[in-house]
Amino acid sequence: MENKLSKRIWLNIIIFSFMGGVAWNLENMYFNTFLYGSIYDGVSAHALAGVMAPTTAISRMVALSAITAVVTTFIMGTLSEKMKKRKIFISAGYMVWGVITAAFGFISKENIAVLFNLSDEVKILAFSAWAVILMDMLMTFMGSTSNDSSFNAWVTDVTNPVVRPKVETALMFVGVISMVAVMGVGSLAQGGVISYKVFFLGLGLFVTLCGLVGLFTMEEPEIKGEKTNSNYWADLFYGFRPSVIKENSKLYLALLGVGFYNIAIQVFFPYLFVYLEKVILPGADFGIKTIITAVLAIAAMIAGIVCLLKVGNKNKLASYIPAIIFFVAGLFILSTSTNLIVVLIGIAPTVIGYVVLQIQLSASVRDFIPVDKVGLFQGIRMIFAVLIPMVVGPAIGDIACQISNLTIVEYGVEKLVPSTSMFLFASIVAVFVFVPLFLLSKKKAFTTIDK
Repeated sequence: MENKLSKRIWLNIIIFSFMGGVAWNLENMYFNTFLYGSIYDGVSAHALAGVMAPTTAISRMVALSAITAVVTTFIMGTLSEKMKKRKIFISAGYMVWGVITAAFGFISKENIAVLFNLSDEVKILAFSAWAVILMDMLMTFMGSTSNDSSFNAWVTDVTNPVVRPKVETALMFVGVISMVAVMGVGSLAQGGVISYKVFFLGLGLFVTLCGLVGLFTMEEPEIKGEKTNSNYWADLFYGFRPSVIKENSKLYLALLGVGFYNIAIQVFFPYLFVYLEKVILPGADFGIKTIITAVLAIAAMIAGIVCLLKVGNKNKLASYIPAIIFFVAGLFILSTSTNLIVVLIGIAPTVIGYVVLQIQLSASVRDFIPVDKVGLFQGIRMIFAVLIPMVVGPAIGDIACQISNLTIVEYGVEKLVPSTSMFLFASIVAVFVFVPLFLLSKKKAFTTIDK
């Protein structure tokens, strides 16, 4: 395989990673704020007492979405591998994914009450919360079909170990851009400038258009191996075989590192934007010191990320260790205060560690996946990257919030909000990333790559 990718491949990597990032960030960030700030907004104390707490609803939504994502990736990843097809799963999947995303614009307590002929406030709130959760699961099914199981396998198909760090870097930064784009539009919805209906409809339409474009721009990759008559159900559970795990021990250790890393993120991420909106920003002081701190934090993030990635291009281990230290230290700083300057100081090392670990861990996983079994391992990857983290992480975060018991009063009703303790719990989890990396280093998995 050549060490340079064609312009068409780069075009599709950028387009599909960007729009996939839009859809996933929309789900991961704004379905949570939509559930907290729209569905739970303005409800009475009686209704709130009769339904699960908003942080618990968020935790359950994230967990059920994760289960859906992993089951879907196993089923559809194995199917795409057996069929030796990626394009149709990606393009058609994105088109339907966008339609379902747009449908969220029609979920409201008023519409739910009319649809199910409800008048009791407790039932309306409960039905509305579960409508969001179930629709989120449906959206996740399409996202995992098109993005997690198919697009991720496609990227592995068209790359090799030499170009993957560059591709992972591109995927990360495109992901950051998509996050910023979603945050920019989402802030308008949170602030009431535009409705959530317009927000979901608009971004859903763009995701659908991306899938349509892919029908004309994306080419079917050369997938290693021939079509076989192997049993589908046997292939579905291929990655659980003890012999396969033993043979691919480096892959499973890398996935274990991915698991600890993502659990740490999911401890706080589902609650992050509610935390910023309700706890940090209402009392924030945007003075000259804050602005200077923000500029320095951004400069430190850029410099740190660039330096560690340059080091990691030659030897991943040399960038892994400082990245974990930055990540843990940053989370600990964030756990110490709600002062905006302290928050900005803590964000810098957290983001440096977050970005570098994401890029290097993802590249390592792709490197260790057997080239003729790419689709069969996508479900296994999702167990460590999504299922375990999104079930365990938010539950830990919810416990942290319940222990702190930080509340605010809205419309005369006391509501639980996220607190700094979630960052402390996340930093403790993040320390465990060292364990699989140490074992990988003992296996001499991180060899120097000559460019």
